[in-house]
Amino acid sequence: MPFTTLALAGDTMLGRCVADHLAGHQVRSLFGEELLEVLAATDGMLLNLECCLSERGEPWPGRVFHFRGPSSAVDALTLLGVRGVTLANNHALDFGTQALLDTLKTLRAAGIAVAGAGENLQVARAPMEITVGRLTLTVVSLTDHPAEYAATSDRPGVAFADIDDAVPDWVTARVREASASRTPVLVFPHWGPNMTQQPLPYVRRAAADLLAAGATLVAGHSAHVFHGIAGQVLFDLGDFIDDYVIDPALRNDLGLLWLLTFDEAGLPTIVEAIPLRLTFCHTTLASGEDARWIRRRFRQACQAFGTDVTEQDGRLMVRLAPR
Repeated sequence: MPFTTLALAGDTMLGRCVADHLAGHQVRSLFGEELLEVLAATDGMLLNLECCLSERGEPWPGRVFHFRGPSSAVDALTLLGVRGVTLANNHALDFGTQALLDTLKTLRAAGIAVAGAGENLQVARAPMEITVGRLTLTVVSLTDHPAEYAATSDRPGVAFADIDDAVPDWVTARVREASASRTPVLVFPHWGPNMTQQPLPYVRRAAADLLAAGATLVAGHSAHVFHGIAGQVLFDLGDFIDDYVIDPALRNDLGLLWLLTFDEAGLPTIVEAIPLRLTFCHTTLASGEDARWIRRRFRQACQAFGTDVTEQDGRLMVRLAPR
């Protein structure tokens, strides 16, 4: 089987001001042309969709932020070559269960697989399979917040997992079952608090538990800034597109696009991290001092785990050790 390249992105928010922008502009205006060229050269993309796509529903009471994009925003995902999205996060139910159901319907109609949310608990917790090139990949998705968005046996919601003390048995069971099929298993958790520079101890422990259960790779998100790589764990992918306020120290406006290369056996061997610049409702490749800041920050984040980073043509590269 020839090499396969999967693009990964973290929190992708197509609501609020991004949705307002789309009311008067083409979806292509959200992304730089050079970025689209990079993605077109991959075999597909997986990301965390941190909003609902619907014209219905009411804001969930008691929450500060509510993210909802129009159903037509799914065109942005198809433009990017997205094969699957995860909805296990703290914004999937911002406009209630009806908006979540609309989101599921819209994504499925566009041929985009969904994990981490569903019409009931069984569907929400079910892994998804995506085809990337000639590779079949199983994705297990979960979120550790908020508990009130959790699916139940008779209510739509997300795959909630309290990982503060330990990874719940249902999560490790899904990973073990998926790994038994001998297809690569990617765990895609939405974990930890926002705006942190490194993963908290309980997140690191959870990552180790997921690998022990049989995960091929773990790639998390939630912090809104990228973290480093430790072994087969990409602790936080950072943001991909949004309208967020910029933290001058953490620089959540500077991010990474992650490219995973899989070998003939279906194992990930190389991670390429491509610097991104997130301006207001627009994402493109970073350059100049922005790109230099990202390279410095990524090297520091990886060095904290003893991970070596090399550079080739402006791309940061990490070779993954075989398991």
